[in-house]
Amino acid sequence: MMQDFPYQPQDEQGPVFSEPWEAQAFALVLALHEKGLFSWQEWAAVLSEQITLAQVGGDPDLGNTYYQHWLTALETISRQKNLSSDDELARRKSQWRAAYLNTPHGKPIELSAGNPPEDCH
Repeated sequence: MMQDFPYQPQDEQGPVFSEPWEAQAFALVLALHEKGLFSWQEWAAVLSEQITLAQVGGDPDLGNTYYQHWLTALETISRQKNLSSDDELARRKSQWRAAYLNTPHGKPIELSAGNPPEDCH
């Protein structure tokens, strides 16, 4: 299955990731595929399309943006398969951004840090 993605950063032991989110996005795609929510051919087509769009848009394709394309493809196929809506994706992105901004440098980012404070009545 992984031979379908020759430009994926990897070493002799398999895929390599620069950031934890890359590994999480990778694992999420595999889990959704294993649950039968999309075929590997469907995934490969969506990922390929996203890479092509990025290249047409000026991405120099040096390998450092590969998982950005992976994430964009995950969002795209999630919408196509009605696994998530545009509103849900926007809400989650906003929540992750808030979590990032509310997390001290050097600490792991947790989604709960992006939640608005609960009303204290």
